[in-house]
Amino acid sequence: MRKQTNGFIVACIWFLMFSSLWACGVTHEYKKPDVALPESYRGSLPAAGAHADTVMALLPYRSFFADATLRTLIDSAVVNNIDLQVGLKNIDIARQTLNSAKLGNLPALSIGVQDTHTTPSDNGVQTTPQDYVASASASWEADIWGKIRSRSKSALASYLKTQEAAKAVRTRLVADVASGYYNLLMLDSQLDISRKNLALADTTLKMIGFQYTAGQVTSLAVQQQEASRQSIALSIPLLEQKIAVQENALSTLCGRMPGTINRDKSFFSIKVADDLPSGIPSALLQNRPDVRAAELAVRAAHADMGEAKANLYPTFTVTATGGFDALKSTNWFSTPGSLFSYLQGGVLQPIFQRGQLKAKYEQSKIKREQSELEFKLSLLKAVEEVSNALVQLEKIKAQEGIAEERVVTLQHAVANASMLFQSGMATYLEVIVAETNALQAELNLADIRRQHLSIMAELYRALGGGWR
Repeated sequence: MRKQTNGFIVACIWFLMFSSLWACGVTHEYKKPDVALPESYRGSLPAAGAHADTVMALLPYRSFFADATLRTLIDSAVVNNIDLQVGLKNIDIARQTLNSAKLGNLPALSIGVQDTHTTPSDNGVQTTPQDYVASASASWEADIWGKIRSRSKSALASYLKTQEAAKAVRTRLVADVASGYYNLLMLDSQLDISRKNLALADTTLKMIGFQYTAGQVTSLAVQQQEASRQSIALSIPLLEQKIAVQENALSTLCGRMPGTINRDKSFFSIKVADDLPSGIPSALLQNRPDVRAAELAVRAAHADMGEAKANLYPTFTVTATGGFDALKSTNWFSTPGSLFSYLQGGVLQPIFQRGQLKAKYEQSKIKREQSELEFKLSLLKAVEEVSNALVQLEKIKAQEGIAEERVVTLQHAVANASMLFQSGMATYLEVIVAETNALQAELNLADIRRQHLSIMAELYRALGGGWR
């Protein structure tokens, strides 16, 4: 009996050794999908001579954003933002799955105690009324077809994917805080402009009132200027409302209750770092966390496909059990009589599983192809986002230059209209039109400046900056 057991064990060992030599896996090794990328972004400037440390995406946000108040807000958001904390918890969950997958090649071990009571049969056959068993059992599956290795690779790719997903949340968070901050400064600037124009409208109203008293204009002139003044006054509480809402939104992004945001109101003194090189599209494979997460999803799907295919092949397992067996629990340690042990090996080949294993394998192949398409789509969208931001940046810079010139022109027009009106060479309507146009031009310039700053923040995010 012992010779038969030893022969079986030797046969299993030889089977395992030969199988390991010729069957290291049933699927080919993973290769990153090939994607044809352009040499440069549409709308980008030549990047010749650009150093790696000057490429926009490689700069930490504390180096990219010059405003100290904005950096403080981003620091707070990175630490306290709820969405980012949820992403970090997903990393912890994936880490536990990975730790479990790493132990897949180890045997499973279990222990148990059993107390069996039997009732003697009526036909007079003698049976054992009680049986006390304490045993330990170990089972090990040989990873001949790479099923366990595939499972581990899938867990690793999923874990790394959650890390990249958290980085993607962080890049979006940095851009959202910056855009919200710039919008808040724009609203502050527009509120100051509106208040100054309200004071100017009051002065003009007094001038027209003096001329009305002198009989030089009719009451219609007074009424129209009063209506123009009321229009400006009406915009002030609306701007104050927008400021409070934007402050609340920034507070939420920073993970705190709604409240006031302390800031400098020097909106037009903020330097715009729009002369940094954008790099090349192939760099998105390393710089964009969402693109990297999509590529890791392909890795995980490839590993899942390997596990599904391995399930179609035989499973080789070795099980060992040993312990104590006695009629009384006090006799457990009466060795060697109470000792028992057995070792068995088994090969299980699935034959007919109602097509489930085959269907799961075919589904895994489709999911692998689907994840590859999603990766290519994410990369395509990333290049599109960068190209759009570069074009927007170029055009907004041209708009800002024209808007600045327009503001200067209309401010001169307001001054000239006021002097001409006092000398009787211009009508009150010309004064009202000049003041209204100047107000709208200043408000528009503030909005264009905000767009310029926000586009730079979006370009920084689109290139993959903000997570370092």
